[in-house]
Amino acid sequence: MTTTEAKGDKEITSELAAGKFTDEMLAKMRDLIGTELRTDSCVNNEYATRLAILRFAEGIGDDNPLWVDEEYAAEGPFGGIIAPPSFVFACLGSIQVGWPGLGGFHAETTMTFQRPIKVGDKITAKVVFDGFDGPIEGSNFGGKRIKDYLRQEYWNQDGELAATFICSRMRFERTEMQARRESRKIELPHPWTPEQLEEIEERILAEAPRGASPRYWEDVEVGDELDIVTKGPIGLTDEIAYIAAGAAPIPRLSAHGVALRRYRKHPKWAYRDPNTHALEPVYSVHYNDYAARLQGAQIAYDVGIQRTCWQIHCLTNWMGDTGFLKSLHGQYRSHVYLSDVVELGGRVVAKEIDSDGDHVVRVETWANNQREQNVMPGSAVIVLPTRGN
Repeated sequence: MTTTEAKGDKEITSELAAGKFTDEMLAKMRDLIGTELRTDSCVNNEYATRLAILRFAEGIGDDNPLWVDEEYAAEGPFGGIIAPPSFVFACLGSIQVGWPGLGGFHAETTMTFQRPIKVGDKITAKVVFDGFDGPIEGSNFGGKRIKDYLRQEYWNQDGELAATFICSRMRFERTEMQARRESRKIELPHPWTPEQLEEIEERILAEAPRGASPRYWEDVEVGDELDIVTKGPIGLTDEIAYIAAGAAPIPRLSAHGVALRRYRKHPKWAYRDPNTHALEPVYSVHYNDYAARLQGAQIAYDVGIQRTCWQIHCLTNWMGDTGFLKSLHGQYRSHVYLSDVVELGGRVVAKEIDSDGDHVVRVETWANNQREQNVMPGSAVIVLPTRGN
């Protein structure tokens, strides 16, 4: 049963808000195209301190010594620790804009990288609403839907662009997603055997970054495969660690009176959990099964950009300290549920000297779960050193 609390003209219920696409909503969103959005409530880190980088690296399960070991990094190509390329998410993961009462899944990520982030850099995010496609009718996944686009630029203290992130989300009517939930039902949690779990953990412990040994462009062949990086079984602490890493977006999570005042101002940001009677943010779909089911999912599931962090972990492990990740793309094709295992890999599909004069390899990437689904098909461009240069 749904319960409702009246707070003046504000209401918080035990259900997630259930909005509908309307002509008025679409017109308002069209008027917002090109708007630069406020970021204050979504910034998690301004400075790339040693501990901020360490906390983020541990939160995504990537202990590459180039990110976490001062002594090792001092001998490396940058003379000190740099952040993993995904660290921009720890500065500002994303922002919510408009679409009152509609559900949303992160659908696609496109990123370009211009320069590494070093210890001490101050990163400022600029976010612009670039528009949307749709509505599109007849999706088997969630009925009517739209796809919107946020352009997020990350600038350092010297006015230099460090990275650009195009965040695309699918927006849908939650009632339609809930109605289709049973048609997507699978066995969860996944029934792993002790033997399977032992084998998974041994694979994880055997993973290692290439490190200081350069991977030269001349030595790479089309068809070469990247080393696999395994994540899982995904657990509640993996999601908590990601939040603690500073990468929880839209907006920052808060507690007690701070959170309550925000929810009173924006009641659709929260719902009343019927089990604990606590107010919870919509973001809790990533660690609360009840919220995830209201969103039309089976149980709690991963964060879209969290999956991209895993993709980057795989790419940087392979390219070594002297490689540079120039761009990537990924599509989120299915939920990664708590208890799932994901194996991330890739294959070199081309090598060339690009228009910037960089010696690059083009990589097809994937992220396969235990149900043999590619939950994140993607691609990347990596700059590699050349012999004698």
